[in-house]
Formats: sequence, C-alpha cells, structure tokens
Amino acid sequence: QSLVSSSKWLQCYGLKRNKLSLSQILSQIGFQHRKDYVTTLGKPVASRYADGLFPQYKTAQDGSVYNLTAKKELILHFVDCLIGAIELYKQRMEWLTSESRQIFGVIQEQCIVIVLDFGTAAPNEFDLCRDALSMVLVEQVIQISRFNLIRAAPDLMKWQEKCTPVSEHTVKSAVTWLWKLDHMTAVSHTSSAEALLEAMGDEVVSS
Repeated sequence: QSLVSSSKWLQCYGLKRNKLSLSQILSQIGFQHRKDYVTTLGKPVASRYADGLFPQYKTAQDGSVYNLTAKKELILHFVDCLIGAIELYKQRMEWLTSESRQIFGVIQEQCIVIVLDFGTAAPNEFDLCRDALSMVLVEQVIQISRFNLIRAAPDLMKWQEKCTPVSEHTVKSAVTWLWKLDHMTAVSHTSSAEALLEAMGDEVVSS
C-alpha cells in the first residue's frame, strides 16, 4: 500500500508540479466568473447565471471570482498533490539546515580551497572548529572534484601544494592533517590575507 501511495504521489507531482499555484488550480477545478462591458449601462457587469449554481471562490490577489465545478475526487487529488509538495519542501529545508550544511551552507563548486583561520580560539574552541571542518570534508568535499586546505599562520601551512583530486584516501588524509595541527593563539593581522592570496593563486580554484 505504501508503494502504491508513493507511486500515485510521484505521478501526481510529475504531472502537476508546474500547476500548483492557486490560479492554476482554480482554472483546473472551475472557471472564472466573467465581467463584460455593457454599453447601455456604461460599466462592466458580471454575469449572474451562475449565482447559486456553483460554489464560488474569490481570490485575494486580484478579486477574481471562480465558479467551482470539479467533483470532490479531483479536489482531493489536488489536496494530495499540495500535501506532497509541502512535504518535499520540508524535507529539502531539513536537509539544507542539517549537519555541515547548517554551518557552511551547500558547497556547489567543484574545485575549492578551504582557508583555516582559527584566530585566538581557545583549545576547546579549536577542537570544535576541527570537528566542524572534518564534518564538511567527509560530508560535502567528498562529493566534489578537487580541494586543498591552507592554514593562516605566521608561517603559512598548506595540506598540499595544489588542489588535489577528491577520493576517500585524500579526504581521510586531509582530516588526519587537520587533527595534527598545533593550537596557536598568536596569529599576525596579515596571515588571513596571505592565505587567501595563496588560495587564489591556484588557477584551477573556483571558490
């Protein structure tokens, strides 16, 4: 039963995904109550033949009135489609705001350098930063093509000389390198800029 329900939803969403705005739904379950200009009266007049024959819905956007002619089954079909669309949006938002994406957003570029500037972080904060960076490496960097790590410090530190192809081995190596870094509190004011310039010096880097 669950598989059948999922199949019905996928079919519904595939057919209706571009037709789920209020005006689009109304046009599929009824017809607009029209006005026309009556010359003798000198003003637009709405037809009255439908009054009392159909349920009517007035939109808040432009005040248009729709006569609803659809059977209950079709309306329930749109209810299912809308519930499914809402559920997809919820799942997407939960995914976008979970784990490393909550801190770093979603990495979309295929070749990146992550510049590490720990500033004057205390030892426990330093470890929290490394936890977060390990998470983004394992969850997101593993999905792209190439990467590198550069630490802002008086003596600039690079994991690799140039961006390296992504693989399970290189990601694991980067995490190991990250956790071997020493905690340092004294960082010069120019270290971050120097690290950024070094990152930008790699011509293949896109972010």
